[in-house]
Order: sequence, then C-alpha cells, then structure tokens
Amino acid sequence: MVHEILVWPHPLLKQKAQPVAKVDDEVRTLIKDLFESMYAADGVGLAAPQIGVLKNVIVLDTTPRQPEAKPVAMVNPEILSLEGKQTYKEGCLSVPGEAEDVDRAAVVTVRFLDENGDEQTLKCEGLLSVAVQHETDHLKGVMFVDHISTLKRELIRKRMKKLQASMEEDQEEGDDEKPAKRSARAEAR
Repeated sequence: MVHEILVWPHPLLKQKAQPVAKVDDEVRTLIKDLFESMYAADGVGLAAPQIGVLKNVIVLDTTPRQPEAKPVAMVNPEILSLEGKQTYKEGCLSVPGEAEDVDRAAVVTVRFLDENGDEQTLKCEGLLSVAVQHETDHLKGVMFVDHISTLKRELIRKRMKKLQASMEEDQEEGDDEKPAKRSARAEAR
C-alpha cells in the first residue's frame, strides 16, 4: 500500500525510531509498503519514519543509477565502518523539490537484518553509500538539511511550510494527491 510521505518539518521526522524486536509478517508488510511508497514517489530510499512509523526499517533501490546494485530492505541497520569522503547533491522525498550538497563517507559497511530476519553485512559505495547514510539518519531523527548551513536550511523550511499549507488546502478541497504528483508539483515551483 502506498502511504503519504511526511513533509519536513513534520515533528515525527525529528523523532528517533525504535529497534525492531523480530522480523515478522507485520515488518514484512511495512517493508512492502515502504518499497511501494518509494517507487510511487520515484525515490531511491525511504525510511519508516517518513511514513509515520517509528521503526528501524529502511528500503533502498539505487538500480536506476547503479545497475549492479539490488533493491535491499534493512531492519535495524547499523553502520560498522565509514571510509573516505564524497560530496553528493542529496534530495529527500520528505523535502520535495530540494537538493543540496552534503558531505558523506565514500564507503560504508552496514550490518542489518533482511526481510527474513537473517543478519547480513553489506559494503556500499557511490549512491548506495550515500543512500544508506541518508536513510539511517532518518532513523535517528536527522534530516539531510541538518547537514547544510542554517541559512539554506531556513530557506528550505519556509518553502516546505508553504508546500504543506498548499497541500492542506488541496486536501480540504478534496484533491488528495499521490506522493509522485506532490513531488512533481514541488519540482515545478
């Protein structure tokens, strides 16, 4: 099921997610919903808090830009090591239409549980490395805008508040937008 993606500065996006005790059917349904919501909004990653669920679950699919990568769901991801440095122009489904340069590690090694509850370790490079760091930040209540200057962050906050007000107006008028439509409208601004 496609869920609405919360728009920053929604207060849930600043809260820390909780560890998942057991990977069960409820968690697998959450994973499926996260993938569907991410694909509907044309994203490469999504964290459970972005759809209002405070659980340590993320999904990633960088195959459009990294054909060798595979879609992956991570439950309770933990970054074990960071190597090197890269600057990447990041966007976020919770901050539609915005992108800024963010410094991240070039290579990360992450340990997580897969959708079957089996422990996995994955070494990530390029966009996948950026996406893992970006999505695990969400689990800690950290947004990519927390990594940029205060001035840029406040300008983006003002634009997001305008977008939220516009979305609320549309909902009152009965125009329930899908996340992809909302994202396209934000980019057209």
